[in-house]
Amino acid sequence: MRTFIKSWIPQCLRILRSPCRSFHGNNRLLTSQIVSYYESINQCKKELPEYFNFASDVLDEWARLEKDGRKPANPAFWWVSDEGEEVKWSFEELGSLSRKAANVLCEACALQRGDRAMAVLPRVPEWWLLNVACMRAGIVFIPGTSQLTAKDISYRLQASKAKCIITSDTLAPALESVLPGSQFLRSKLIVGRGSRAGWLNLKELLAVASADHECVKTRSQEPMLIYFTSGTTGFPKMVVQSHSSYGIGFTISGSYKFPSLKHCVTGGEALNPEVFAKWKIQTGLDIHEGYGQTETVTICANMKGMKIKPGSLGKAVPPYDVQIVDDHGAVVPAGEEGTIAVRVQPTRPFCLFSQYLDNPEQTAASMRGDFYVTGDRGVMDEEGYVWFVGRADDIINSAGYRIGPFEVESALLQHPAVSEVAVVSSPDPVRGEVVKAFIVLAPAFVSHDPEKLTHELQQHVKKVTAPYKYPRKVEFVQDLPKTATGKIQRKALKSKEWARVRQGQE
Repeated sequence: MRTFIKSWIPQCLRILRSPCRSFHGNNRLLTSQIVSYYESINQCKKELPEYFNFASDVLDEWARLEKDGRKPANPAFWWVSDEGEEVKWSFEELGSLSRKAANVLCEACALQRGDRAMAVLPRVPEWWLLNVACMRAGIVFIPGTSQLTAKDISYRLQASKAKCIITSDTLAPALESVLPGSQFLRSKLIVGRGSRAGWLNLKELLAVASADHECVKTRSQEPMLIYFTSGTTGFPKMVVQSHSSYGIGFTISGSYKFPSLKHCVTGGEALNPEVFAKWKIQTGLDIHEGYGQTETVTICANMKGMKIKPGSLGKAVPPYDVQIVDDHGAVVPAGEEGTIAVRVQPTRPFCLFSQYLDNPEQTAASMRGDFYVTGDRGVMDEEGYVWFVGRADDIINSAGYRIGPFEVESALLQHPAVSEVAVVSSPDPVRGEVVKAFIVLAPAFVSHDPEKLTHELQQHVKKVTAPYKYPRKVEFVQDLPKTATGKIQRKALKSKEWARVRQGQE
């Protein structure tokens, strides 16, 4: 499936490159002024506007330009399925359809401003349509991947107190097993051609819905989205993002039009240096790595034009002041390991999340002195480049040595036998903990002698990194446990490993 979205939150910088009015209804501004305005907000040079709504302040402005003939009616949204089916919407069509969808949510689903709606959908056009509809109605949208299990969905429904669940006709049967226990749920909306008892059908309702809907006037810091964290180290937390934190905060991440591949970026998981090298050989292009969290948007990046240091997360991006701090919140010297943190005093960056919903303890625990702490360990060099070491919970303490799993994994991935790898701690009576590697072998090495291959891999790690970091234990597996978003669940591997070893010691 391919989706080409000319106008979406992560691409809002691209949208803001044509003349449109300012938030407060002033005269239309030139492109350079618009871009400069949003960049100055990100750099904390201008105040955040009191009110902002991406649907009315951005998408509707482009629709007006289309209607007035001041811009061609190019697709605002272009979606292509794996089977070749295409959906194209102009800005005017997206506006009309999203107003209808907003009326469906407010009338048929009986949702009010501030209510929460959870969508468990594959990336079909309705996913984006409902996202905009929720913006218009002031409804808090909770995205959920179609790969979530029944247990995942049940937890999210209970924790979020969502009043509406939206899913596809193919996923609805699996969801129904957990819905009876969701006491806050009031309506169920299905996306698809089929009907189902007890469910409202979006397509049928859109066909008769009015296209007249007045977008609510949302404050910049009013909740717009709730994202559940990946849950790599525990139960997912609810991250609240506002209309401005994503609608404006993602300005720094907005991609230009490229007629051919010229600029490559990556994020989500730290990228191993071996991948950088292979990509460069195959494409001739560098990869610009960025770093952020559900809570932060992008806080570090190798921006276009910067010198790239392979394996580095880059430098802090506006409006963030990123530092490495110790356990007391004090900034550590360059080259010293600590926790990657964002300064929140005296000024809290507007694009930082609001809170962990219904979890004041976790919200408070994420603050350390003048900083929000990410929970990731890292190092900053003399030039201000940040280097990822690992999640704080994943750091291995072996005989007094602190070992980050990322460096060991990177070393192992340089060996042709390793397809995937996850490194965790394993209990040891002498060293306290030792490094253990769970390895998915490349097909050509599956039949190799395990004992000889283990020794070969251990020697390889000793050669490419500090010898004390080599994995004293190696286990070959067919696959690795991952979250719905594809991140390796080291916590699950560590829990099983510690339970297994301790059981064997009893």
